[in-house]
Amino acid sequence: MKIQINTDKNIDGHERLEAYFSGELEKSLARFDNKITRIEVHFGDENGEKFSVNDKKCVIEVRPVKLQPITVTDHADTLEKAFQGALGKIKKSLTTTFEKMKEY
Repeated sequence: MKIQINTDKNIDGHERLEAYFSGELEKSLARFDNKITRIEVHFGDENGEKFSVNDKKCVIEVRPVKLQPITVTDHADTLEKAFQGALGKIKKSLTTTFEKMKEY
């Protein structure tokens, strides 16, 4: 499973940030490892320098084997909270998708 982390111009995408979020993804989605080819994470700050509530955005796109990509988005006041929210959504979505496949 390949993991790619992207940030917009308002967020400093340093190696520590990438290492942390990649590690969290690998740990949280380990049970789907053989069913996923690629994960892309996009972080953004929708208001740039201006302060706003819930202006940090995290989009996670997962590409399952032989299926269409699954994408979720979450907004929060910090990158970590937005990431955790999106991670929870993608885990639920993947679980539902693969459980439905078992039924057929």
